[in-house]
Amino acid sequence: MTTRERYLTTGQAAAILHVSPKTVSAWAKQGRLPILRTLGGHRRFPEGLVRELERAMHHPGTRA
Repeated sequence: MTTRERYLTTGQAAAILHVSPKTVSAWAKQGRLPILRTLGGHRRFPEGLVRELERAMHHPGTRA
């Protein structure tokens, strides 16, 4: 059985990272966050990577 990666909206990623949605969008444009584009052109962010970044930003010295 395979598990599918869960993807977050810009707003959901911003809430987890404690930054604004505009910051998340800027990080995506800069390549700091990988994205998946929907057919409608909206950004989606892999939840696992967003949570790893949150741990790195808010809990320095811990590993995922």
